[in-house]
Amino acid sequence: MTTIEQLERDVWLDPGPDATSLVRRCTELRRKPLAEFTVEDLRIMLGQGIGVPALLPRAVHILVRDPLAEGDYYPGDLLSNVLRLPDSAWSSLRAERKRLTSVLAELVSSPPFSDPDLKPRDPDRLLRDAIVRFLGR
Repeated sequence: MTTIEQLERDVWLDPGPDATSLVRRCTELRRKPLAEFTVEDLRIMLGQGIGVPALLPRAVHILVRDPLAEGDYYPGDLLSNVLRLPDSAWSSLRAERKRLTSVLAELVSSPPFSDPDLKPRDPDRLLRDAIVRFLGR
């Protein structure tokens, strides 16, 4: 079973006792077989920009089927982290980006995202705005 550590050929030392829970979790996830990653695992690692080349295609595969796939926080939390990745993350994933773009264009034209009265801090509004920015890139 392949891990991020194996793919990157970079073994992280065990974090010390003063490490944050996020640092400990990311270190654990670098050692976890990619085939066992959950939506939450993908959300965490992509949100930290760790293992992006290996994990982004997996995330897109999930998001094409369920754009609002949910980790531990809210519907669309995985998508939210994927949309924050820099354009360079997509340089070798043109086909995946195209598939995701098609799904997201359809999503923003449907309720609740199509509601013109969404308030500025509404989670649906924030996600819709992030999708629109991604579509415009």
